[in-house]
Amino acid sequence: QVQVAESGGGLVQAGGSLRLSCAASGRTFSSNVMGYVMAWFRQAPGKEREFVTAIGWSGGSTRYADSVKGRFTISKDNAKNTVYLEMNSLKPEDTAVYYCAAARGLVWSRARTSSSYEYWGQGTQVTVSS
Repeated sequence: QVQVAESGGGLVQAGGSLRLSCAASGRTFSSNVMGYVMAWFRQAPGKEREFVTAIGWSGGSTRYADSVKGRFTISKDNAKNTVYLEMNSLKPEDTAVYYCAAARGLVWSRARTSSSYEYWGQGTQVTVSS
């Protein structure tokens, strides 16, 4: 089994910054960590869940949604099995519940699709005030 848990959400003013963390754990994950892709999705009230960014645990390849490119950065700490989402220049439209997800053996062409991910965290609320 694989568990993922997000932390770091909160309330911030427009133009501010916030860093989210996603800790991955579980025997299955630990023994096959290099085969996983980790991603962040978000869901605003009344909207569908949308892709934000993803990172491959092996090699560190990344993908970003156009709406966050240049403002958000995904990174990982191999020693801690943790993925981070650094969010800068936040806008009110970034307000959403942010979810961390993990998938093993994911083809990069499907990295932006939520149904590609097997494991999900509970989500953390990010609210950006204007």
